[in-house]
Amino acid sequence: MLAEADPPPFRLQDDAIIGGCFVCSERGKRGSGSAGDRLWAAAATSSETVLVDTQAGAPYQPGLLGLREGPALEAAVRALERHPDVLLVDATGRDHPRRAGLALHLGAQLDIPTVGVTHRTLLAEGAWPADERGAAAPLILDGAVVGHWLRTRPGTRPLAVHAAWRTDPDTVIAIVLAALAGRRAPEPLRSARQAAREARAAAES
Repeated sequence: MLAEADPPPFRLQDDAIIGGCFVCSERGKRGSGSAGDRLWAAAATSSETVLVDTQAGAPYQPGLLGLREGPALEAAVRALERHPDVLLVDATGRDHPRRAGLALHLGAQLDIPTVGVTHRTLLAEGAWPADERGAAAPLILDGAVVGHWLRTRPGTRPLAVHAAWRTDPDTVIAIVLAALAGRRAPEPLRSARQAAREARAAAES
């Protein structure tokens, strides 16, 4: 099983290129939907942003988001002129019934270390951290730490940062903090989200 794979761990370097990717579907289809639904997937780094207009690979099924959205995200990341050294994904990693959410699957498919970044947890639980930038508190699932709540900006809700492909619960904190630019969300993920949503809005207007 992919969750039991033991690839070499990623360690963040000062010159690492941090990317982000995000996908959105037709309005009203996030928690439902069928194969073939239109998707807009974007990937971004500090130097470029690319967009892919494509279709969902499968219907929505809880716990199997990789089948529906994974191919779109993979296509967007592969369209980047220069692939990132580590990728932030709007999805869970080890916080998953099989310890292998979309962020982990995507990293394995691309052979790029990944970090899951979400607003909420899937199954893991943990108290929120102190209200100061960089404060973190562990997310626990079945007695194991699978990520952290991370406060990226005082006065705002913390983000759930998930260990995924080649990343561990402590490394993901450093990666997300390195990608911040004064906002709550890490910059490459924010840029990808903005590009995908703007493309959807343009198509639906």
